[in-house]
Amino acid sequence: MEIIDSHTHVDNVEPWVDPPEKLVQLLDEANIQKAVIMTYCDTPIAKEDGLDYIIESLKKFPDRLIGYARLHPQAKEKAIALLEEMVLNHNFKGLKFHPESNKTRPYHEASLALIRKAGSLNIPTLFHCGDESLSLPLQIARAAEACRESKIILGHMGGYFHVDDALLVAEKYENIYLETSAMPYPDKILEAVRRIGAERVLFASDGPGCNPELEVKKVQWAGLSEKEYRLVMGENFAQILERVKKG
Repeated sequence: MEIIDSHTHVDNVEPWVDPPEKLVQLLDEANIQKAVIMTYCDTPIAKEDGLDYIIESLKKFPDRLIGYARLHPQAKEKAIALLEEMVLNHNFKGLKFHPESNKTRPYHEASLALIRKAGSLNIPTLFHCGDESLSLPLQIARAAEACRESKIILGHMGGYFHVDDALLVAEKYENIYLETSAMPYPDKILEAVRRIGAERVLFASDGPGCNPELEVKKVQWAGLSEKEYRLVMGENFAQILERVKKG
């Protein structure tokens, strides 16, 4: 069974210096075959050439790493152009937003424009979704409602205190997927599978900040069936990637 980690980071900006070699070692220790990588910085405002580090990391580990473009929506036109360039020319497979970092509401028109562009490119949009005021599930749900043709992934599926809201909005909007990283409750993974189906739950670790091996064990402790476990740990994301290839 191939395990795909749908949310990890590499970067070389202080204090976040996490080279791809460090991540791949952690993946090996956890028996994870592939991982999505993204920066900690929001290109192009926080760092003009931030995506170059992802491009170089993909060249080092082309069979292990999958690129996402973490972009700042307030650089709207440039960000849209960068997203298209990364997908068409550098084989990136997704868009990442961290509303607490970019200080932009998920349903702001600039964010929606990028989400719609991602949808037109047939790639998903991953949101940091936790307990901070700009990253709450109910905030991101407004973006999902406005962009029904775009797949939206709730990273951390609501964090520590808003998991129930994440489950509610995933039940309401079929274009929302829930992702397991840095959410401390194995029983909520099982609940998510029961309420929205295993096909819309994705394994992730948020490594190296979180330990990938522990994040794998968390899903193992959730009590899923063998089929559900295979779907969550890799098959669901593999299907997303296949749809990206088909355009």
